[in-house]
Amino acid sequence: MSQPSRLGAILACRCPRCRRGEVFTHSALKLRKFDEMHENCPVCGLHYEVELGFFWGAMYISYAFSVIIVLLTGISLYYLANDPDMWVYLTVVASTVLILTPILFRYARILLLHFFGGITYDPGYEKRMAGAE
Repeated sequence: MSQPSRLGAILACRCPRCRRGEVFTHSALKLRKFDEMHENCPVCGLHYEVELGFFWGAMYISYAFSVIIVLLTGISLYYLANDPDMWVYLTVVASTVLILTPILFRYARILLLHFFGGITYDPGYEKRMAGAE
């Protein structure tokens, strides 16, 4: 069984250590629960919140995502809609960010966990833990 790449694990919202366990408990489409995370990886047992308040850092990544969306939407509207009125810009940008909020939230946390969590990929972790029991 081949393990997913880091990019594959990020896109699938998987654990950074085993790259198989799900990080979130529900689908991003379940709007009332899109933000609920497993406390520990269901496969390898990794505790996701590396330190108290760790995920506060995801705000900066989410902000960067929002800036990119604002720029891309603004440039697209300028060229494709022939520079519409300001209310059109505001409505489209706000709607786009609002609609994408569950995805932005999840990927901000996933990127933080994978790149700043200090967690290394270890495909044999659960086997070693099973042998220790």
